[in-house]
Amino acid sequence: MIYQTYQAYTDVMAPVRTMAGLTASMMRQSFWWAAGTLPWLDSAAAGFEMVARTGLTHECPPYGIDRVRVDGRDVAVSEDVVDRTPFGTLLRFRKDVAGDQPRVLLVAPMSGHFPTLLRGTVRTMLPDHDVYLTDWHNARDVPLAAGRFGFDDYVAHVIRFLEAMGPEAHVVAVCQPCVAVLAAVSVMAQGRHRAQPRSMTLMAGPIDARVNPTKVNELATSHSIGWFERHLIATVPLRYRGAMRRVYPGFLQLAAFMSMNLDRHVKAHVDLHGYLASGDHDRARATRTFYDEYCAVTDLPAEFYLETVERVFQQHLLPLGRLEWRGGRVEPRAIRRTALFTVEGEKDDICAVGQTVAAQDLCSSVRPTMRRHHVQTGAGHYGVFNGARWRSEIYPKLRSLIQASA
Repeated sequence: MIYQTYQAYTDVMAPVRTMAGLTASMMRQSFWWAAGTLPWLDSAAAGFEMVARTGLTHECPPYGIDRVRVDGRDVAVSEDVVDRTPFGTLLRFRKDVAGDQPRVLLVAPMSGHFPTLLRGTVRTMLPDHDVYLTDWHNARDVPLAAGRFGFDDYVAHVIRFLEAMGPEAHVVAVCQPCVAVLAAVSVMAQGRHRAQPRSMTLMAGPIDARVNPTKVNELATSHSIGWFERHLIATVPLRYRGAMRRVYPGFLQLAAFMSMNLDRHVKAHVDLHGYLASGDHDRARATRTFYDEYCAVTDLPAEFYLETVERVFQQHLLPLGRLEWRGGRVEPRAIRRTALFTVEGEKDDICAVGQTVAAQDLCSSVRPTMRRHHVQTGAGHYGVFNGARWRSEIYPKLRSLIQASA
């Protein structure tokens, strides 16, 4: 009943939010607004806009990357579908440039937000690389007939997408998929797959969640997997294409993330009201943009969520050497040809320092000259792959690794 209750509330509030948005718009187009004769109108319009913004969206926002500057000139960017399954699309950000650039698969997390959360990561990498992205679909829009999607299927998708890109590519995993990507590259190395990537970058991912456990890790180990299934798994309502599919709803994941830093989010919205009321359009625009993205949520297939919690956060199968994929043991020490770069954020409260660098010990056959590790001073979780520190301090090291491994 979790999803049905949420949907009922959303349906009731939809006309309220619509009316509030229209009222704010009408106020700002009124004669009194233009004349500045009613000072309280600014604050009232801001209040109505805040009411209009209380809902969530469940549609993938646009990436909006139409052009990028390469070698001093603007180059058009188009989105090409290279491969597609019911659960995900391999999306290429194609550029019309002379010569070949290193092909990079950017593996986005399937964690309640759309892959557009990596828009800034893509934009930063595009001038120097031929960027591909795992564009995961909202599980509530995937028909039940498409079957299940579990942890093994995620690994299989990474392998399939690397195959589609061809040999000599590179892979970058952000956050949650680090475990699945390390498993995929291990399996490919064990099978001497022709499409083994030249380099593998793991950024802020829970390779060994036993190290410096965060609130996220503690929550995962504080309940049985049965508790998670009973309390957090819901059924998609009949109105959607994925009707009757069991999912971990994105609105629950968003609530969990926001509760970790509730004071900060409350302050951000109080500040937004102040920006709107005072006419500080630049700051208001920046806050709006962030929360428009942050409040676009996507549902996860139930089996993927439960298997990830159990295998990664409760049983720690990968660091203990017990992770299996389709009946065979996953052996990171089989990786020899792929350079390894691990990145952590000093102030990461989701994936703490020490959890990602654990991959260095697991990949014991990778030569020391092919390994790098970086802890970014002052960076939280999102700062590892987005923002000023990512662009100026982390990305140059990643670019250097890829160039050296090409």
